[in-house]
Amino acid sequence: MPIKTQNDLPAKSILENENIFVMDENRALHQDIRPLQICILNLMPVKQDTELQLLRAMSNTPLQVDVTFMKMNSHRSLNTSMNHLNKFYNTFDELKGRKYDGLMITGAPVEQIPFEEVDYWEELCEIMKWSKQNVTSTLHICWGAQAGLYYHFGLDKVLLPKKVFGVYEHRVMNRKIPLVRGFDDDFLIPHSRHTAVLPHDIHGCKELTVLAESEEAGVLLCMAGEGRQIFVMGHPEYDRMTLHNEYVRDKEKGLDIEVPKNYYPGDDPTRRPKLQWRSHSNNLYTNWLNYYVYQTTDYELG
Repeated sequence: MPIKTQNDLPAKSILENENIFVMDENRALHQDIRPLQICILNLMPVKQDTELQLLRAMSNTPLQVDVTFMKMNSHRSLNTSMNHLNKFYNTFDELKGRKYDGLMITGAPVEQIPFEEVDYWEELCEIMKWSKQNVTSTLHICWGAQAGLYYHFGLDKVLLPKKVFGVYEHRVMNRKIPLVRGFDDDFLIPHSRHTAVLPHDIHGCKELTVLAESEEAGVLLCMAGEGRQIFVMGHPEYDRMTLHNEYVRDKEKGLDIEVPKNYYPGDDPTRRPKLQWRSHSNNLYTNWLNYYVYQTTDYELG
């Protein structure tokens, strides 16, 4: 799938070196097709890493995707330069007059803070309310999924006794749903979080359909409104070294962090981690774009 980005987005050259087809604005202007309009609300601190991971994850269908990045107006990012944000990101106020085929709401490092105490919570609620009328399908990731479940269905998160950190095995629970089409019965996905929405609460919500679950990590995938809202509790978009970088960061801070589960060969942090989830990650994002965005959106947005 060609992904259309701004010509000088740093992730573009990295993806091209990985032999991923990234189309710049000039080439896109010469194609007489209607690309999918995808907005990414990037709440992660190091935004360039998440940009690269999500663009890579969406690169495996023949669909053309036009990506817009959104930032919070009510929050100042300390880990990404203002030059980068001003050049490649728009605020919600600048974008709320548009309609989108798909919206992604990423995770954020605020999971141990009550939702209402997050400095941009009111703005995020406004965005999630807007998405119900202006977006065909919204994909919520990790903390974004917890926030979405709380806003839409009142399901609160709980603090876990120990961080869920590593690569966990999950089982497909409802194979007839297109979001998990092509998945193996059991598959691996990374998690990195201190909180969770309890499986009992998710299963007890009549509006939600559970699609994949782990005995250790809890519910991974669920959805509502026939795919209008999709919730992903883990991080299928993570690359090979993301958990390693988080582990090293926390060790250097002196935090009590265990070696990521099922990640390093022999649980040895000096060895190169195994990449065990890329195919199912690609499948997830491909299925979302195809079955819940492309197949259901109108040709004329709005």
